[in-house]
Amino acid sequence: MSISTSEFRRGLKIEWEGKPYEVLEYQHSKVAKGQATVRTKLRDLLTGRVLEVNFRSGDTFERPDLEEREMQYLYREGERYVFMDLEDYDQVYLDKDQLGEAWKFLQENINVYVLYYRGKPIGVELPKTVELRVVETEPGVRGDTVSGGSKPAKLETGAVVQVPLFVNEGDVIRVDTRTGSYVERVS
Repeated sequence: MSISTSEFRRGLKIEWEGKPYEVLEYQHSKVAKGQATVRTKLRDLLTGRVLEVNFRSGDTFERPDLEEREMQYLYREGERYVFMDLEDYDQVYLDKDQLGEAWKFLQENINVYVLYYRGKPIGVELPKTVELRVVETEPGVRGDTVSGGSKPAKLETGAVVQVPLFVNEGDVIRVDTRTGSYVERVS
C-alpha cells in the first residue's frame, strides 16, 4: 500500500531508498510558479540518523516491513538494554544507538513495543507519556521568571527535562516521550 506526501504526519513510517524512516517533522510549501514541495525531517530507523529531505508534493512511498511486538523492559547490561517478549519470554538485546532518545525514558518493567524490520529488532515505541521521579533540581525561587519560569530537572532514568519552578526533588512528573517535555506533576 502506497503512502503519499499528503498523508504525512508525525510518527508515520515510510520506506525510502530501501530503508525504513520515521517522519519527525513535515511542512507543505508552495512557491509562486514552482511545484509544491514537502520539507521533512526523517529519522533512519536502522541508524538513528536524522535527515532533512525535500520531496515533491504527490511523491509516494511504500510502507516498511515493520512488525511491533509488545515486550517488557527488564534491565540495562552495560551499553545494551534487555527486553522480554510477553508471549514466549524470549529476551531481546538492543543497544543505545538502536533506542535513539527512548533510553532516557525506560524504567524497569515498563511495557513497550519493540520494532522489527525484516525480522530483526531495530528499536522501540514507548508509551506516549511516562511517570518519572525527579532526583535532582534546583529549588525554585518565587518570582524568578528570568529563565522563563522553568528549570532543568534530572529524572531517575538520567534524562534532563525543563520543568516549572514549583517542581521539587522527589516529585513524580509526567513526561511526553515523543518530545521529551514536561506535561504535569503527578505527586
